[in-house]
Amino acid sequence: MAALHLNEEGFFKLVESEKPVLVDFWADWCGPCKMLAPVIEELAAQYEGKVTVGKVNVDEVPDLAVRYGVMSIPTVILFVKGNEVDRLVGLMDKERFRLMVDAHI
Repeated sequence: MAALHLNEEGFFKLVESEKPVLVDFWADWCGPCKMLAPVIEELAAQYEGKVTVGKVNVDEVPDLAVRYGVMSIPTVILFVKGNEVDRLVGLMDKERFRLMVDAHI
């Protein structure tokens, strides 16, 4: 399954679910975000059925970025039952994201 592109309403419905949710905060103009996009899609496929993967465009939904203190992008936050449990900021390899997710599922 591909990463879900989320608006504010969809974001809150998703992160409150029982399944862990990995959310990529990004923007179209962000070079590192574009480089991370294939990794996020690979994670969505790898964890299908175990973790839901979503994307929030900070230009389209700036209130979410403010609410979660996203100061730099890409920022990837892992939520479990509505609570932030981990966060990585910046471009990193797939293994770093995999280790973050594996620690919480």
